[in-house]
Amino acid sequence: MATSTFGIPAAFGATQTTETDAAAVAIAVKASSGTLYTVEIDNTANSINSFVKIYDIASGGTTVGTNSPDVVLKAPASTKLTYHFSQGIAFGTAITLACLNTAGTAGTNGPASDVAVKLVYD
Repeated sequence: MATSTFGIPAAFGATQTTETDAAAVAIAVKASSGTLYTVEIDNTANSINSFVKIYDIASGGTTVGTNSPDVVLKAPASTKLTYHFSQGIAFGTAITLACLNTAGTAGTNGPASDVAVKLVYD
């Protein structure tokens, strides 16, 4: 798993974080409140659907498969797609993600191959 974060020189001062191997383990994207604007999911390496689950919980307090995600984004098999939230989605505590091959709250199995997830937030 590899995560890289950098500032975006834009009027709204956003940050971009890329997780190159999102899995069934909670990953801290932002450890404080923030607003999520864009999520790009690259699921081209998998022959089944993947689901990026985003939680408004600090990563240390997130139990994947037990805590309810605030946002679930489907990435169909063998695709790369981008979700845009023009008004943004506010997270009051933190922005934490996990990637699984089941939708909803339940499920603890991650995709067989790498799923890259890029987020833009402030």
